[in-house]
Amino acid sequence: MTVVAEKPVGFREYVESHETLKYFFTGGKGGVGKTIAAAGIAAYFANNGKRVLLASLNPVHSLSSLFEQDLSGGLIKPVKGIRNLDAVEVDITDKVNSYKKQLADRLTWFLKWADIPMKASEFIDIAATNPAFEESAMFDAVVDIILQQKENYDKIVFDCAAVANAVRLLGLNKIYGLWLRRMIKSREEALSLRVKLSFRKEKAMEEIKKDPLMADLIALEGKINKASAILGDPSQTAFFFVTLPLALPISVVERFINMVRGFNIAIGGVIVNGVLRKDLVAEGGTEYLKNKYEEQKRYLKIIEEKMGPLVRAVIPLYETEIAGIDMIMRISEDLATWTPEKGLLL
Repeated sequence: MTVVAEKPVGFREYVESHETLKYFFTGGKGGVGKTIAAAGIAAYFANNGKRVLLASLNPVHSLSSLFEQDLSGGLIKPVKGIRNLDAVEVDITDKVNSYKKQLADRLTWFLKWADIPMKASEFIDIAATNPAFEESAMFDAVVDIILQQKENYDKIVFDCAAVANAVRLLGLNKIYGLWLRRMIKSREEALSLRVKLSFRKEKAMEEIKKDPLMADLIALEGKINKASAILGDPSQTAFFFVTLPLALPISVVERFINMVRGFNIAIGGVIVNGVLRKDLVAEGGTEYLKNKYEEQKRYLKIIEEKMGPLVRAVIPLYETEIAGIDMIMRISEDLATWTPEKGLLL
């Protein structure tokens, strides 16, 4: 992986020099602290007077546990203890069910139109068990949040699932566009052929105007085009990778940085989480902690060499569990105060 040369800047300086950024995505290997980083970013902006929405896209939500308050139910709720901050644990159950109904309606119509003697129900369960089905529903939920909430919030922070899912999720904006254009063209050709074969051209033209599949495709294309214009705009959207100073999380970030760029999503930077502080190790630290510190030094050097200019913040390994408003405020402060001059070793 080659990192484009740029001036190393911390998170605060980066966002202050990119004031128009509105949509933030955090991703990384499972267990690296994506939700923690997303909460810290959201709290940072809320503390600075911005209206902020924090949205969890992880199928196994943890915002309620992290904030120690009920944020479940798929509804946008105010976060108690942090002004200007709302949160939602996105629930795609209703959207998946809606997809199934829509798919059933369209398949029933299509099979009848094509004179195929099969029941739509035979296809529904198969289609719905495909992982892409739920990812499509989640992408639709992201698009809805972006388009419906953009006027209500200054910043929207998305806590993504594991990075592979996040990359596929974001990549759908590009893939959907290509797929929709092809589907619309194919549908136009099929309908045109039906017009040519019809003995009653007027009736066939009426069918085309009422064609529900074509109407769906055109409506979805318009929606995706609007979302793609936002997701692919580096002045509005940025993806932040979160990693631990360990081999596997680092390799995951390396592998996916270029993939995210390939989907025209700007890389905001890398946040290194769970870094041991030297003073804690020195003050009566156990042999295990000392060995762990030396191990982290090696991995932090790798991070510095391979993605140094992209590092925006270093979050320390805290002495207590990260839960509750006070701990989230600490994360926010650490995000805001770290600078490249401090180095990755704390």
